[in-house]
Amino acid sequence: MRRPCWWGSVRARTTLASTAVVAAALVAAGIAVLTALHRHLVDGASLQAEVTAREIAAQVAAGTTLNSLDLPDAQNQPVQVVSPEGRVLAAGRTLRGAPPFADFARAPRRTFLARTDGNRYRHDDDRVIPARGFATTTARFEDVRVPGSGGSGHDFRVAAVFATTRRGHTVTVYAGASLNTDRQAVAEVRRVMLIGLPLLLAVVGAMTWLVTGRALRPVEGIRAELAEIMKGDLSRRVPEPVSRDEVAALAATTNATLAALEEAVVRQRRLVADASHELRSPIASLRTQLEVARAHPHLLEIDGLIDDTLRLERLGADLLLLARLDAGEEHRTEPLDLAELVRLELAHRAADRVPVRSAIPDGPVMVAGSRTQLARILRNLVDNAQRHAASAMHVAVHHRHGRQVVLDVTDDGPGVPASDRERIFERFVRLDDARSRDAGGAGLGLAIARDLVQRHGGRIEVGDADGGGARFTVTLAALTAQ
Repeated sequence: MRRPCWWGSVRARTTLASTAVVAAALVAAGIAVLTALHRHLVDGASLQAEVTAREIAAQVAAGTTLNSLDLPDAQNQPVQVVSPEGRVLAAGRTLRGAPPFADFARAPRRTFLARTDGNRYRHDDDRVIPARGFATTTARFEDVRVPGSGGSGHDFRVAAVFATTRRGHTVTVYAGASLNTDRQAVAEVRRVMLIGLPLLLAVVGAMTWLVTGRALRPVEGIRAELAEIMKGDLSRRVPEPVSRDEVAALAATTNATLAALEEAVVRQRRLVADASHELRSPIASLRTQLEVARAHPHLLEIDGLIDDTLRLERLGADLLLLARLDAGEEHRTEPLDLAELVRLELAHRAADRVPVRSAIPDGPVMVAGSRTQLARILRNLVDNAQRHAASAMHVAVHHRHGRQVVLDVTDDGPGVPASDRERIFERFVRLDDARSRDAGGAGLGLAIARDLVQRHGGRIEVGDADGGGARFTVTLAALTAQ
């Protein structure tokens, strides 16, 4: 038997599949982590920029002159105060003299004061807002690249808020928070993940390979033992692991299958041996009679030849039927009246040694089954009763509890000892070894009857008759409730 290559084995496929699944899960988790980290860092930069912008806007709204604003000097916190015309009114130390680094939120240009009901108001386009100094409650954000020295630049998260001076002029305060540090942190986490991912996958693959190998080791033991059993020794059994898992269940099922196979082989060998033994006698008798007839034609006994030939014919038919039953041949099932079938079969037995009395109901007794096989069951049971009955036998059909149909065949013979009531249904079994084979048959009739009854989902039992003798009872399911 050719063994599979290692890359096509279950162990290799399981390792590859588990590693691929873990890799996909880790990549998805890494992407989710990096996305969440980036969003968190950007939100932090936005908050930092907004806080700085609002602090500057609060100073403007409080009346602090633009030249006196307290602006951060850090290079990673650029700040500018821009007029509606785009002119830089104030800036941090690193951006003094530089043009506006952002223009995505310019303040409205039309601003003037008016007096209404004794109060001063600022008209901003179509809105009327009190003219005292104020800062907006909402901020706008945008990623901006701020040019640096040497032509290089840095990326910033910029927040923009509006503020109105005491004189009624609206300006835009831009404040930025560096994104380079955040992006470096994300890049560092990504690099660590890319370095750790192959190592982690290698560990997962190695562990899966080891665990799968250990789990499949009993399977290899089962395979090796089966390979030895295939050489012909069906008495051997595969090892059963002590663990209560699927492999142990497989081993137990395999051993049960081997036991059934061994039993079937033993039964087949016994059948062949018994059949050969049964065939030897009539064949030897036929040969003897033919040899005598050739030497002395006037001594030829035609009746003896016919009897031996009929015996061989019956034995061959019985063996063929048993072979079909063992092969699981399906039988045709149809609704039929068991009472009518029994009545017709008994009507054809007018030449029996012992007269047969019957108790068959007039109405139909419906069952589902094969007419040929049910008739064979009845004939075998009646033939068996005829061989053992002293002077009377009886056949009855009746219902039991409305859901079962019972066929009883009784005789007034010696009966069957309790210790032999299971053995008589085995093939080639005779309880009376002293009687002749011609009188006792081949010992297949009851075995065939039991197999046919079981194929119909029923059961056959043997007990004591009321007046002495044997009672064979066949129980079948009724086709309809009576």
